Amino acid sequence: MVTGVYSLLMTPFNKDMSLDEEGLRTLVRHQVAAGLDGLAPLGVTGESPALSEAEIRRVVEICVVEAGGRCKVAPDTCSCNIDQTLARSALYADLGCDYVIVFAPFLVKPTQAGLVEFYQRVADASRIPVVLHNVPDRAGVNIEPQTYAKLIRHGNIVATKDGKKELDHLAHILYLGRGTSFSVLTGKDTIAYPLMSFGGHGVFAVAANIVPGVMREIVDLCRKGEFDKAREIHYTYYELFEALRMETNPMAVKAALELMGLPGGPLRLPLTPLSEPNREKLKRLLQERGLV
Repeated sequence: MVTGVYSLLMTPFNKDMSLDEEGLRTLVRHQVAAGLDGLAPLGVTGESPALSEAEIRRVVEICVVEAGGRCKVAPDTCSCNIDQTLARSALYADLGCDYVIVFAPFLVKPTQAGLVEFYQRVADASRIPVVLHNVPDRAGVNIEPQTYAKLIRHGNIVATKDGKKELDHLAHILYLGRGTSFSVLTGKDTIAYPLMSFGGHGVFAVAANIVPGVMREIVDLCRKGEFDKAREIHYTYYELFEALRMETNPMAVKAALELMGLPGGPLRLPLTPLSEPNREKLKRLLQERGLV
């Protein structure tokens, strides 16, 4: 099963906007040392749409080498094009990844029947297990529970990274997957504790870029049934979790990394730096938690 904490890995750039390979290695080593269950590069947090195909390949190569089998590697396809999705899935398998996360087709607003066919075709072709990625506020379409019910039965679709905050939606998916090995993970840091408290399996976390140990502790405590302790940590970092989504992800996480002296670098257009008022708010939240 896909369980635990997967980092929504940020992609660092140099001042000239080239890929900061050494910075990426530093971030991956930091996260692997914290005991994360996996790395999830090339999603929204990783600015995947701004990367070339060569850069996408290089990011995955670095992640696989630096992970060294100590944690899973699950890159996102982040494409609404079926051929590109299939090609990236094949590439990730060739490079030694454990899973492929498949972004719901965005912009085109497919029907639920189209989503089923899209995911079934990818899962039929993929040589590594598929994780669904539901993010309706970015894709413009929601993977509805009745669609999940059909996809869960596919033997090569093993989990979902679901970005909806509505707990009844997540609870419904858990219900549909009862008695199977299908895993339900949230894509929102603020939902990690609530989801795990009623049977969820983990989180794909933006905050794992800056506080990987905190995310690991919350999930580990929930796994052991120590929900009171997990809740206290959740409350301690809740404002920071929210702040890391300010304006547009990954603006705030790049600002946080810079404030903490970790590799981050600039953002590629059309993304721009976090506004100064929000940067000051973020700095205060980091200071209050002893991170800067």
